[in-house]
Amino acid sequence: MTTPNATLRAVRMGLLMSQDDFARAIREAGDRVGHPNDATKRLVQRWEAGTTGTPRPVYARALESVTGLPIESLGFLPAVTLARVNGDGHGGHDVEPSPDGVAPPSTGPTPQATPRQNFSGVWLSRYEYFSSGRDSSFIGMHYVVLLQHGNRITARSLPHGSSNPDSPLTMDLTLDGSVVTGTWVEQTASEGYYRGARYHGAIQMLAEPTGTRMSGKWVGFGKDMDVNTGPWELRLQDASTKQSTIAQYNRRPE
Repeated sequence: MTTPNATLRAVRMGLLMSQDDFARAIREAGDRVGHPNDATKRLVQRWEAGTTGTPRPVYARALESVTGLPIESLGFLPAVTLARVNGDGHGGHDVEPSPDGVAPPSTGPTPQATPRQNFSGVWLSRYEYFSSGRDSSFIGMHYVVLLQHGNRITARSLPHGSSNPDSPLTMDLTLDGSVVTGTWVEQTASEGYYRGARYHGAIQMLAEPTGTRMSGKWVGFGKDMDVNTGPWELRLQDASTKQSTIAQYNRRPE
C-alpha cells in the first residue's frame, strides 16, 4: 500500500497552485538553473499519491526552488538525500533514473516515535520578540499549514498570511509525546525594518492534550550575535488542509 504525500500537496495548495501550475513552475525552475526537466501534471499526481516516493535529483532541486523548502521537508522518502550526494542530478550508484522521474525507494528502516495524534491543519503562529533598535517588544503572527508524517511536522506560512507582509516563515519540528522540538526560519521583508535579513533558531513547545494549542519558547541570534528568546505559541484554526480552507486563511492575521 502507498501512503499519499499530504505534505507536498499542502505545500502546493499553500502556494495557490493547481497541479498543472506546479508542474509548469518546476519546469521553469529547472530551465533557470540549466537543468531542464519534464515535469508534468501526471508526475505531480504520482508524487502526491505516493506512488512515486522519491523524485530524481533534477526534480528535487527544482522542487526546492519552487517551494523554498528543503526536499527532506516535502514528505519524500530519504533516498533523495543519497541521490543528491552523488552529484550531477542524474542519479548515481544509489539511484537508477527512469523515464518518469522515479527513483527506487530507500530500503533502510526509518525509526519513528508514534505521536499521540495528528496535528495537520491550519494554525495561527504567534511569537513575541524585543527590538533593541526600537527599544520595544513586538508580536509576529502567521497563518501556517502544519503537515505531520509520523513524528515529523513541517510548517509553512501562507503567501499572504503574515502580520508583516512578505515575511515567510518555515518550521521543521519533531514530536516526542507532547514535546515539540525543532527549528524555525523567517525571511524578513526587503522593504521592512530588518531589510530582508534572514533569522533562524530553535524552538521547543508543549502540545496540549486537546491538540488545539502548542506553547513554548524560541531562541535565536540577534543582529549583534546576542542570543535572544521569547514566547511562541500555535493555535489550531482548522484541521482541514483542503484548498478552499487554505485560501480562507491566506490573509493577514487580525
